[in-house]
Amino acid sequence: MPRFATIDVGTNSVLLLVADRTPDGQFQAVLERAEITRLGRGVDKSRRLSPEGMEATLATMTAFANEARALGAEGIAVSATSAARDAQNGAEFLAAARERAGVTVEIISGELEAQLSFSSAHMDFGSQAAGPLLVIDIGGGSTEFIYGNSAGRVDFRHSYDVGSVRLTERFVRSDPPSAEERQAITTFLRDTFATLPPPPPAAELVGVAGTVTTIYAVQNRVDPYDATRVHGGTLTRAQLEQLVGQLCSMPLAERQKLPGLQPKRADVIPAGSLILLEALRALQLEECRVSDRGLRWGLMAHRFGAPRT
Repeated sequence: MPRFATIDVGTNSVLLLVADRTPDGQFQAVLERAEITRLGRGVDKSRRLSPEGMEATLATMTAFANEARALGAEGIAVSATSAARDAQNGAEFLAAARERAGVTVEIISGELEAQLSFSSAHMDFGSQAAGPLLVIDIGGGSTEFIYGNSAGRVDFRHSYDVGSVRLTERFVRSDPPSAEERQAITTFLRDTFATLPPPPPAAELVGVAGTVTTIYAVQNRVDPYDATRVHGGTLTRAQLEQLVGQLCSMPLAERQKLPGLQPKRADVIPAGSLILLEALRALQLEECRVSDRGLRWGLMAHRFGAPRT
């Protein structure tokens, strides 16, 4: 079977998927990896990728690309999202990626990012959905909302400049976040999400990316992380309300010890959890399904899903 790889370069993390394409056009994972490199540190304020963020990300991308080649990947597709879109020195990062990792990075639009995330969720949950399918992709720098139907048609998509890293850098100065800082984030999110159209009746929400999977892992004490225990799980709004209160009241050193929470994600998880909670409130939904997959799977289908003729 032909083998391909995708690398998703986000504001907070870099994710690798190596997969075989089966004769029926599906993909079977051979290897998945994730590393938090914080490419987008400081971008919200400076509009530039920091030397530290670029170096950590480039080193991880190079290692991931070499691993994919060693496993026999015929092609490697690499996407970069919010941080690279916003940065004035994004071209410098792209040139370094070509030189060091031997890959061409495509800086994708927020709209395409939304489409790929929806495609990934639809592959796993579309046939199970009793009604319309909604997808939320919470990243480090942006959050995408996509409304579609069980047949895979997208009716609405929008990317907001709202992410766990961006909001932490913009609003949080205390450890743990103060009540005023939490309220400032909440007010900002409510104002931002007020522009969302009402979801269609009987809609089901699927959350993708590291914030959502981390919240589920913490809520259910999935430690060490096990994708098979996370993918397809459910988070309720009541659980989120309780967990948000816990995460926002704990000092960073305590959050870093929580079962299911990667220490490198502990500083931004309070803001990330607030994004998910306020999204549920804005959509007037009571629960969210959890996907361990996301953009890298959508990119795999987008770039390598059809046999070449």
